[in-house]
Amino acid sequence: MTVLVVILAVILVIVAAWAYSRANRLDRLNVRVDLAWQALAAALERRTVVVRVITSWMDNSGDPAVRAAARDLAACADAADRAPRSAREDAENALSRALSRIDPIGRPVGLVAELADAETRVMMARRFYNDAVRDTRSLADRFLVRLLHLGGTAARPEYFEIVERITPGTGG
Repeated sequence: MTVLVVILAVILVIVAAWAYSRANRLDRLNVRVDLAWQALAAALERRTVVVRVITSWMDNSGDPAVRAAARDLAACADAADRAPRSAREDAENALSRALSRIDPIGRPVGLVAELADAETRVMMARRFYNDAVRDTRSLADRFLVRLLHLGGTAARPEYFEIVERITPGTGG
C-alpha cells in the first residue's frame, strides 16, 4: 500500500512539474508576443512618419494632382496611426495601397531609401510577431494545456496580416 502511495505521489509531482513548466513556457511566449507587437507597432509608426515626410514634400509641388495625392496619402497615414489594434491591418493595407499609387520617380533619393528601410523593418517585425503568435497558439492549442487551463486568462493572440510591399503603379 505504501509503495502505491509513493508511486502516485511521484506521478503527481511529475505531472505538476510538467504543468508548471508548460504554464511558465506559455507565459513567456505571451510576453514574447507582447514585445513583438510593440516592435511591430514601432515599425508601423516609423513608416507612418516617413509617409508624412513624403506627403510634406509632395505638398510643396506645384502640381494640383500631386497635392491631392498627398492629401489622400496623409489621410491614410492618419487613419493608420489612429486605428485601434483590431482595425490596424485594414488601415495599414489602405496606406500601402495609397503608397503604391504614388510615383517614386522624382522623389528625393533619401526619401525613397528611408521608405524602403521603413517597409523592410515593418516586414521583419510582422514576421517576428507572427512567429511568436504561431508558437504561442501551437502550445496553447494542445489538449492537456487547454484541459488544465494552463494559459490562464491570457487572450488568444491573432496574426497580423498586411501586404508587405506593393509595386508602385499597380494600384493594389
